[in-house]
Amino acid sequence: MSSYQKIIYTVDQGIARITLNRPEKRNALDRELISEVRDAVRNCACDEAARVVLLTGAGADFCSGADLAGLEKTLDAGPLENMAEARNMAELFVEMRHHPHPIVAAVRGRALAGGCGLATACDLILASESARFGYPEVNIGFVPAMVMAILRRSLGEKRAFELIATGEIISAQTAFDYGMINAIFADDTFDVDVEAFVTKLASKSASALALSKRLLYHMDGMSFEAAIEAGVETNAIARMTDDMKRGIEKFLKKS
Repeated sequence: MSSYQKIIYTVDQGIARITLNRPEKRNALDRELISEVRDAVRNCACDEAARVVLLTGAGADFCSGADLAGLEKTLDAGPLENMAEARNMAELFVEMRHHPHPIVAAVRGRALAGGCGLATACDLILASESARFGYPEVNIGFVPAMVMAILRRSLGEKRAFELIATGEIISAQTAFDYGMINAIFADDTFDVDVEAFVTKLASKSASALALSKRLLYHMDGMSFEAAIEAGVETNAIARMTDDMKRGIEKFLKKS
């Protein structure tokens, strides 16, 4: 943990906290920061003390997107080098998707471009009322390419294309109305409300959350019949977990 230079990573009371720590750059994404987030994501996947992952940004903003100074250096690079650069972020998205724990983004301030993509790659997004979201890449001739696979599942094709094609920056309320985020909290109570949310989530059955997340995303692209069959298998597995056995015993004692 102490080797990280651009993030802060801690685990406490069931919550693995990953904080993007470049506030002087509005937490802009560069190769090193993305690699450190990937490493922290892998670490908490194997940490029995972690039940929920909370992703935040230090300072006034969640993340302003790619570090344009670093992006400029790749303009003269060849296709293989550029693909390797893009794949670093793409593989982070895949690892987040397959992570056994819920990953929650807490967005204060701006989440733009790759920063909005990073938030969208999380399972849940909590926003302060003054937060802003958007994919302005089109304004510099760029494309929010990898996140499209997630965005179109979250919003549907037409709304996703609108955000990508216009580059519009939207408010937290508009993002909520679009179904892009899960909750909005007041600016002055944001940290307290986020803490209460993730603490409650961490109190849930870890095995049930892991099985639910895996099944939900595993259904992508399945036929109806295959998705139902996958549900049968997960249902059977859930019945055999210690968490469910304890839950049933607790329920029966109450009744």
